[in-house]
Amino acid sequence: MYFINSFLFCGIICLIAEIILDNTKLTPGHITAMFVCIGAALDTFSIYDFFIAKVGGGALLPITSFGHSLIHGALISAEANGVVGLLIGIFDLTAAGITAAIIFTFIFTLIFRAKD
Repeated sequence: MYFINSFLFCGIICLIAEIILDNTKLTPGHITAMFVCIGAALDTFSIYDFFIAKVGGGALLPITSFGHSLIHGALISAEANGVVGLLIGIFDLTAAGITAAIIFTFIFTLIFRAKD
């Protein structure tokens, strides 16, 4: 049942994004930013942690988990370092993913050519 819940949670988030994309004039970039903010807002009130406990990986795959990771790192660092922790802790949990995205983008840009 754990795997089914994980699949359904991730699928529902994708379904919501597709419905928004099809029925509004929002671009994929707008929807992505909106979902990151939603994930951050849910983590601020510890709601996203509840989703992770119930569905596991299905809550860690969508873009909403990036917002969760940003806020989660900031809140943990703020407890240890105060206000300065909010500023430095926001990238603690996401630094590896951001770095990997930059490096792989650079490598693939050198290997492949963009279509005109």
